[in-house]
Amino acid sequence: MAIYLSEADVRQVLTMDIALAQVERGFVDRAQGKAVDVARVRTRLPGAHLHILQAGAPELNLVGYKAYYIKPDKSRSSLVHLFNREQGNLEAILEADWMGMQRTGAATGVAAKYLAKKNSKVLGLFGYGRHAMTQLEAVSRVRQLTDVKVFARNAERVAAFCAEMGARLKLNVRPATSREEAVKGSDMIVIMTRATEPLFDGKWLEPGQFIAAAGSNALDRREVDLETVKRADPVVVDSRETAQNECGDLLPAYEAGIINWNTLPDLGEVVIGRRRGRQDGAEGEAQIILYESHGMGLQDIYTGARVLELARSRGLGTALPFA
Repeated sequence: MAIYLSEADVRQVLTMDIALAQVERGFVDRAQGKAVDVARVRTRLPGAHLHILQAGAPELNLVGYKAYYIKPDKSRSSLVHLFNREQGNLEAILEADWMGMQRTGAATGVAAKYLAKKNSKVLGLFGYGRHAMTQLEAVSRVRQLTDVKVFARNAERVAAFCAEMGARLKLNVRPATSREEAVKGSDMIVIMTRATEPLFDGKWLEPGQFIAAAGSNALDRREVDLETVKRADPVVVDSRETAQNECGDLLPAYEAGIINWNTLPDLGEVVIGRRRGRQDGAEGEAQIILYESHGMGLQDIYTGARVLELARSRGLGTALPFA
């Protein structure tokens, strides 16, 4: 029997640790040829947009998609549909706002796990929105943070964000006085904004830093400059196909001949050891690594599969009139 899981149902079972495990599993299965992801398709209407992300996971016996609609008032509705791969029947529909936040943060967490230095302790964070919350939480799960510096233009909201997240995660989370302070002295730099212009000068970067740009999933958005891309080695993406379609950070670098879409390593390839990530020894300590995250349907399918399993075990959800 197909079931419908509300936001309240999903929140009862989904934690960041679950999202981290499922998103990493999705990256691994795709890199090993055991799962398929289809780059996002957008339907643009006056003042509103419909977005579809599709994926198939034979290892889970599931195929499905997430559809989210950004309305003219900027609010959104988001649903994940899961189908039985063999039989074709609908297994579940899940409200996916909370799940989307968790899996987006988890993707950065997986990247930090494999691309940041193991002794990384200081995080510079650009952004204070709801997705910035899960970015910070995910990174805090994979690295032992001692200091988090947050920068954004609205000082009042930054202060509120720092107070809330510091108390929630029991970390020292404080406002950065400038963009430069957020970058310099940080082992990791995470960016989750809707910026259309680079947020810092790539010349400020220091050896060994890991940068995760997670907000630039449209060609008219930019969070990092060309200097950052030039200095990064390697530049890693969640999906080459998606990056080519919508990475506003990397399009100027491609046009300038700095990168080649076909040679960018996917994160899953780094996780399984097929492609180079951070090296061992002194060479690795000096590497600047950039990770570009855009979002993949595979992340929704793998996270949704575990949510569905846990919800069924607890008797959550509403039965749907589908055989």
